[in-house]
Amino acid sequence: MTAAAVWTLRPATAADLEPLVELRAAVMRPDLERLGRYDPHRVRQRMRDAYEPEHTSVLEVPGFPPPAGCLTVRPDDRPGTLLLEHFYLDPALHGRGLGTAVLRAALARADAAGLAVRLNVLSGSPARRLYERHGFALTAEDPVDVFLHRPPTPRKAAS
Repeated sequence: MTAAAVWTLRPATAADLEPLVELRAAVMRPDLERLGRYDPHRVRQRMRDAYEPEHTSVLEVPGFPPPAGCLTVRPDDRPGTLLLEHFYLDPALHGRGLGTAVLRAALARADAAGLAVRLNVLSGSPARRLYERHGFALTAEDPVDVFLHRPPTPRKAAS
């Protein structure tokens, strides 16, 4: 059985903050170091400053120490759009289809609500390929960030 086969998302709580801060630091470090922007304090503080447990879900995988990952999906300042951020998966779980499964579930909810989704990833991040495979397209980029957008995908009528 793959990691993608069994997983759950539960609502985040205030108690999840510090474990998620450490998860973010571990996940972001390689890309931030590659870009010459890794700062151990800043990578953690940005999560603390932006943490919204009411919009965050914690990923749990049986047999794997929590948190296995997390995902924040919140209303954007642009009407009809959600902002997907803080999507982190423990590096030990990469390459097993889990990120794809979690992303598909989040996008299915957005599609059901008729909402677009936007996000940004670090320049050169392999996560960009995951998002592009799921319908995200480039809207802008700079030397550090790549900004992507995905319109809602209409549901196909049952035949």
